[in-house]
Parts: sequence; C-alpha cells; structure tokens
Amino acid sequence: MRRAGILLHPSSLPGEGPCGDLGDTAYHFLDWLEQSGITLWQTLPLHPPGGGFSPYSSPSAFAGAVYLISLEHLVQDGLLKESEIQNQPHAERMHEDGILHWKLPLIKKAAKKLLKTERSLCTKFGKENDWLGDWALFSALRTHHNVDGWQGFPEPLRNLDKTAIKKAKKEHANAIAIEEACQYLFFKQWYALKTEANRRGIMILGDMPIFVAADGADAWINRSLFHWDQWGNPSPVSGAPPDAFSAVGQHWGNPLYNWEEHQRTDFSWWIRRFEAEAKLADMIRIDHFRGFCAAWAIPTSANRDARLGSWTPALGDELFAKTKEHFGQLPFFAEDLGIITEDVHQLRYKYGLMGMKILQFAFESYTHAYLPHNYSDANWVCYTGTHDNDTIKGWYESAPSEYQHRYRMYVGRDGSDPAWDLIRLAWASVAQWSITTMQDVMVLGSEGRMNIPGQDSGHWSWRMSHIPWDSMERLRTMTECYGRLGRD
Repeated sequence: MRRAGILLHPSSLPGEGPCGDLGDTAYHFLDWLEQSGITLWQTLPLHPPGGGFSPYSSPSAFAGAVYLISLEHLVQDGLLKESEIQNQPHAERMHEDGILHWKLPLIKKAAKKLLKTERSLCTKFGKENDWLGDWALFSALRTHHNVDGWQGFPEPLRNLDKTAIKKAKKEHANAIAIEEACQYLFFKQWYALKTEANRRGIMILGDMPIFVAADGADAWINRSLFHWDQWGNPSPVSGAPPDAFSAVGQHWGNPLYNWEEHQRTDFSWWIRRFEAEAKLADMIRIDHFRGFCAAWAIPTSANRDARLGSWTPALGDELFAKTKEHFGQLPFFAEDLGIITEDVHQLRYKYGLMGMKILQFAFESYTHAYLPHNYSDANWVCYTGTHDNDTIKGWYESAPSEYQHRYRMYVGRDGSDPAWDLIRLAWASVAQWSITTMQDVMVLGSEGRMNIPGQDSGHWSWRMSHIPWDSMERLRTMTECYGRLGRD
C-alpha cells in the first residue's frame, strides 16, 4: 500500500516546558497528520538518551524515554498538582538542563505517588517486561555511584557477583521501585498515543540502533554477548568507514556482537529486543542494516581513527531466519545507506525488506540509484532526507552548483522552492512509502537540522515553533494526487 509519512521525534513537538512530550500537543499533531492524509509517523528511538542526549546511544535497548512523559497528563491522573507544574521553563529548543533538573524530579514525584496509590499496576508491568528489573537496578546504581555506566560500579557489582547484586537490590529498593514506576508511566502514555494513532489509520514507525552502548545496562547484564578486552573495555569498537557523511569515517565506540554466542543461545536476546520494539511501533527501521552482514571494527590501538578499521562478518542471515520463525513476517525495513556490498542487498532481498532512498544524495549524476527513474521496483522508502541530513533548503543553498543544476533540470523547477519540489518528487516516486521531515514541510534552513553525524554535542535539540496548519491542505492535495492516502 502506498503511504506518505512525516519524520518527527516527540521531543521536537511544540509547547511549554523544556521539550516536546506525549501530551495534548502530540494528539494535535495526530489531528494534523490525519487531515494532511499522512498515515506514517516516524520517530527516532524511544529509549533513554545517552551522551549528548542522543537517542542513538541509549543506555538501554528496552527502557522508555521517560523525559517525554507529559506532566499535564500526570496532573489529569491525579499524580501531580496543577500548581506544581506552573511556571515551567519554556524553551524554543529542547533544553537538557530543564529536563534533568526540573522535569525529571517532577516525574519521579508522580512515580512516588503512584507507588502509594496503585503499586499493583507497577508490579503487573514488571511481570510483563522481564528487562525492567535489570534496568531499574542499573539506573539506581548509576545514580548512587554518580557514574555514567557500569564500568564505574564497585568490582563485585561490575562483575555481577550474586551476593553483591542481592544486597544492592535490597539497599536500593526504593530507587528501583521509583524507576520502575517511571517506566510504567512512560509506556502508559506512549501506548495511549499509539493506540489513538492506529485508530486514525496512522502507523507508528520506530527506529532501532543496531548496536548498544558500551556502558549501558544491556552490555552489563549480557557481557558474554559482546567482545571485550581484559579490562572490560569494548574491543574492537563499532564505527563506519569514510563515506558521504564523513571523509575520515566515524568512531561510534559500541561493543561488537559475539555472534557465535548469540547463535548458541538461539538469538534469544535479539528476539526479546525485537519483541520490545514491536510493542513500541508498528514497523521498525533498523539503523545500520549493513552491520548484519559485516560491521566496521576499529581496533583500540587505532586511537579513534575510524580509517584504520576493517570489516568483520556478522550472522544476520541466521538471525533473521530465527526471527522469521518467531514473527512470521518481519516487522522491519532496512536503513541500507553507506558502503553497501552485494551481500547486504541479498540479505534484504531474501527477507523481503524495504530499503531506503535519500533524494538529497541523488543529484551526483543522472544515473544515481536514488533518482526515482532508476528504482528497480517499489520495495523502497523514499526520503527527502533523514535526521542525519541538512534540511532540503539548507542542502540546496550549500550544494555544489552542478548538483543544484541537476536538481533543477530533473524536477523542472527554478530552485525557488526546493523543499516542496523534493517532497513532490518523493511522493510521485514508485516507492511504496515516501517520508519527509517536518522541518522540510516547514521549509526551514540549516537552523532546523537535527543532527550532524560525527559531532559529539549540540544536536537533537530542534523543536517546532508551531504545528503548520497552513501547509495541511497543500500536503493532503499532493498525498491524494499521488495515491498515498493509505487506502486499499
């Protein structure tokens, strides 16, 4: 079915407070999507952010991003007083300090009240989510010891000594219970929003980073599933070779998977992870899909120089065969960007997964594979750009003159409205799905960019100033014109 979508993380929604959230404005956004004829809402990963507040370096592959909880809805549930959320700090961009020092304490306060009034709900939630206890303990220990990750825990806890773990659970029982209640509140609000989106015919598209954080809960609890050196540091580490995003490659620093151990355990950790993601979203974009064929392994001795890495094989075929046995049809599509070899194409073809086409990369030549007339079939998601790209306006203004010329010739326009020209091109393509960013609907310049790959800070903070109701009719007309209303 042909569909059209918008890429927007909930943190970018407009409104009061230090960030967008899952409150009333999110439901107003559903109104806008529905009236625009849009039936796909793609988010970034919905897990706790990591370094630089990046959603792609989360300390948990399972826990929810509690900072997105709506305080107003907590008031409606009787867990906070209206007076407690008055004078909340307003930020035109996401404000990390306001989240950490103003909003999260209020969420914890609401969680404490929930434990007093409806603790059984949290208990039931914990029984239904077997990752919760490990995450809550990790979170409590990280706060207590004032460290970023498990490598800073005392040695017995770092090495999962059973006696030390049992003692820690007892000593930090209160903090553990509060974190579990916070998680319950996040998932309650998210499931309510997702249910309403689905009721309107809108699918939620999630995003799953292929790797996990080296200092996160998953690496701590499941040590044998990753490669480490004798001091507990990941070795080698993940990254990417030089490509269109970075001439020197990228050093991500995640631990690489011990695929033999995953296979020995019937890929049970992956199945649990996919199940968890499938609860959050109707379809999941797998970030860095090519890592399921081979990953870029950077040795510790390279001193963060990604150019010194090499490809190390993975067991993606075996994993997806097992996953297909479990799920039937795989609920994924593949981020197959970067240096893609034939084995990556074959893995995607074998399991019938849609791949991605990015129009901003398409104007290097008229024969480029991302130009719509070169699509071999419809099994694609055509993006104008992603969270890692500049906005279309910013891209056009900084693109080489020959790229600008090819774009104008290809779309038959004068270059005065590149954002909507590329939206039209994506919508008109044969690709099964087409997606643009909210920044491009709003025709923002580079000030609206969400992320610059390879830079460690200053990103992920963009927020909408308003919901663009004035663009709704134009978008719906285009969506209907190109048969993307999502109807059988």
